Amino acid sequence: MRTAYSVETVRAAERELMARLPDGALMQRAAAGLAAACAGVLGRVYGRRVVLLVGSGDNGGDALFAGARLARRGAGVTAVLLSPERAHGAGLAALRRSGGVTVAAEGGEAAVRRADLVVDGIVGIGGRGGLRPEAAALAACAAGSPATVVAVDLPSGVEADTGEVRGQAVRADLTVTFGTHKPGLLVDPAREYAGSVRLVDIGLGLSGERAVLEALQHADVARLLPVPGAESDKYRRGVVGVAAGSDRYPGAAVLAVAGALRGGAGAVRYVGPARDAVIARFPETLVSDQGPRRAGRVQAWVVGPGAGDDADTVGQVVAAEVPVLIDADGLRLADRAAVRARTAPTLMTPHAGEAAALLGVTREEVEAGRLAAVRELAAAYGATVLLKGSTTLVAGPGGEPVRVNPTGTPWLATAGSGDVLSGLAGSLLAAGLRARDAGSAAAYLHGLAARLAATGAPVGAHDVAAAVPRAWRDVRR
Repeated sequence: MRTAYSVETVRAAERELMARLPDGALMQRAAAGLAAACAGVLGRVYGRRVVLLVGSGDNGGDALFAGARLARRGAGVTAVLLSPERAHGAGLAALRRSGGVTVAAEGGEAAVRRADLVVDGIVGIGGRGGLRPEAAALAACAAGSPATVVAVDLPSGVEADTGEVRGQAVRADLTVTFGTHKPGLLVDPAREYAGSVRLVDIGLGLSGERAVLEALQHADVARLLPVPGAESDKYRRGVVGVAAGSDRYPGAAVLAVAGALRGGAGAVRYVGPARDAVIARFPETLVSDQGPRRAGRVQAWVVGPGAGDDADTVGQVVAAEVPVLIDADGLRLADRAAVRARTAPTLMTPHAGEAAALLGVTREEVEAGRLAAVRELAAAYGATVLLKGSTTLVAGPGGEPVRVNPTGTPWLATAGSGDVLSGLAGSLLAAGLRARDAGSAAAYLHGLAARLAATGAPVGAHDVAAAVPRAWRDVRR
């Protein structure tokens, strides 16, 4: 599992470690890792042109010491000093001793245009807001040049704790981060600016601290997935009810059932007006025309995909005393007070537009501050919330670390894919997983299935559903 920690926690760990190490040793560890990563990008170091964009903080010091190491290996290194009087003194002296040169900010763009590699050491993890004009001009020049851009710890101009980008920021091809991931490296929109991320271990020892973000990996998901035993039958494995679809949107019911059938529960019970379409595609589905209250025993419900204005069905499901997943139209129709009053787990799965409507803000505000939005929704509804999008986040109401999903592909942005995810997550709820685990595991499998189905080409939601067993086998293997 990958974890990310707040700036406050990282700073405290750095102070504790520095108190036990010789002066400057921690920065040398970081610089050594940064220089090695830069050398790997360059391939051949001798004769290559490296430009350091150097601010006034420790990131600038890391860049200067790394630049000194590259200069000793024969690179031509130029440091562009944005605040010459506040540049890291020891790092600056080390660079000059190694043959590196310095220029003021106004001469930086010419150096950047000639560079093979640009190292962003402008602002550290404590930075807030976008870049100042001089730095923004250099960042834009680097983005328009053929040089590879490597960010130190995180791209300058993005906010480490939130993943927000409040102005101009550096766009990196590679970010070399130290000690632990920072939340902004895992959450859009900042994640888009980070490029590939390489973690350098500098000995922070954060394992006992409380992470603010978690990203599951194959082994973590494998431990969560239900596996039937010799004594299992369809009821012991769990029955998931799906209340979805309408005369206008029968396909939503079909896709939600498709996801549910591949999610580990023993049976799927369907309620709604798309019975004929569901049975025609999936004859193993149990169907009912009695409404959710009289449909028969289930261990979890999925409600809302393609439901139109069927508020009565949504209300019946919300009143059920089993875990419930609410998606799509169900999010609009569910009463907030009724959701908060539930004693069984609730998992809500909005996309950014639906989240914006629930919070009374614009979609752009949600997308700019995804981490804040998912936490606010979880608190407002007393529910676990899976916020879909370029970065899918899962937050519970109890203050546990937010989970960020690392799988997926842009091809997943297709009609009906969310319906498949709802059925899949609902099936995992019925199989006994906690809401946070069901949402996280479903998002992981869903994203992986999309990658397997797409292989660089467009896919439909039904292709994603069909690929879930392959994703499941891949994770279990």
